[in-house]
Amino acid sequence: MKEKGIRKKFIIYRATLWGILLSILIGFNGCIREEKFTDDPEGNFNQLWKLIDEKYCFLEYKGIDWERIGADYRKYISREMDDEDLFYVLNNMLYELRDGHVNLTSESNQSNFDYWTEYPLNFTQSLLTNRHYLGNDYLEKAGFKYKILDDNIGYIYYEKFSSTVTNLELDEILTYFSGCDGLIIDVRQNTGGTATNSAKIASRFTNEKVLTGYIQHKTGPGHNDFSEPYAIYLEPSPNIRWQKKVAVLTNRHSYSATNDFVNHMRCLPNVLIIGDTTGGGSGMPFSSELPNGWTVRFSASPHFDRDMNHIEWGIDPDIKVDISQWDESNGLDSIIEKARKLLK
Repeated sequence: MKEKGIRKKFIIYRATLWGILLSILIGFNGCIREEKFTDDPEGNFNQLWKLIDEKYCFLEYKGIDWERIGADYRKYISREMDDEDLFYVLNNMLYELRDGHVNLTSESNQSNFDYWTEYPLNFTQSLLTNRHYLGNDYLEKAGFKYKILDDNIGYIYYEKFSSTVTNLELDEILTYFSGCDGLIIDVRQNTGGTATNSAKIASRFTNEKVLTGYIQHKTGPGHNDFSEPYAIYLEPSPNIRWQKKVAVLTNRHSYSATNDFVNHMRCLPNVLIIGDTTGGGSGMPFSSELPNGWTVRFSASPHFDRDMNHIEWGIDPDIKVDISQWDESNGLDSIIEKARKLLK
C-alpha cells in the first residue's frame, strides 16, 4: 500500500465485518434518536436534512453543498402543505445526492435515484435466450442460469445477489463446468442484494487470502469524521475452487453488492472485467425514521478499493466493450463474444 497511516485491521469479511458494522450502527441509531423533531412539515424536513448532514458518508467526496441545498428546498416547506407535496420536496432534495442507496419511503411512495439512465444499456435480454447463449435448454439453480456454450466456454447469468446460494450448490455448478476452457460470469443488470453472497461466490476463485478493499464508519457529525479504514480480505473457500480463466461481464446496472463482487474479482490474477463501468453504489446503506413514520435509507459507511480509492461511482472494466448495432441485429451480444474470444 502506498497510503501511510492506514491500520490494516484484519476482518473476516463474511461474518466479522457485518458483526462489527452492526454494533457500530446500533450505536449510530441511538445517536440519531437523541434529538426530537416535531411531526409537521418543518420538523420532518429538519430531521431529514440533519440526518444527511451528520450521517451521510459522501457529502465531502461528491462535493455536495448540503447547506445550500437545504436552504434552497426549505423555501418550499409550509405548515399548510399536504403529505404528497412534502414527499415531493424531500424526494427532490435527496435526489441531489445522486445515490441509488438513498430512498425515502412513505405509506404510498418510494423514491429512487435512476443512476443508469444516462448511459448505454449494453444488455439485451432477448439475446441471452437465443440459440447462441442460454437458449431454452439452460440449467437453473439458486438464481444462476447457466450452460456450456458450443465453444466449450461456461456461461453463467446471475441476476440478483439477493438469491441465496449454498456451498453445495456452488460445488455442483463449478463441477458441471469442470471440463470447460474458461468461465463467463455475467452480472449485467444485477442491481445487488447481499454482500455476503458476493464474497461467498468470489471466494471460489482465489487460492489465497487477498486484500480487496477497506471500509470506514462515521465517528461524528462532521462531514469528514470517519474511523480509520478497516481492511477487507477475501478468504479462499474450503470447497471447490475454479482454477481457470474467468471473464466477469458488467454494465451500468451492475450496482451495490454487484459492485462489491466486481471489486473482489478484479483483485484476482485469472479474472478479466469486460463490458462497461459498473453502476457503483459502494456506501453501506443504513435506515432511520422521520417523525411522521416515513423511512429514509442512505449510505453511511464508505467502501474503498485496495488502493483506498472510492468505488461509489463505479469500477472501470479491464476491457471496455459496447454492444454494436451490427452484432445485435445478427443475434450476437458483443460483450459475451469478446469474452469468449479472450477466454479461448
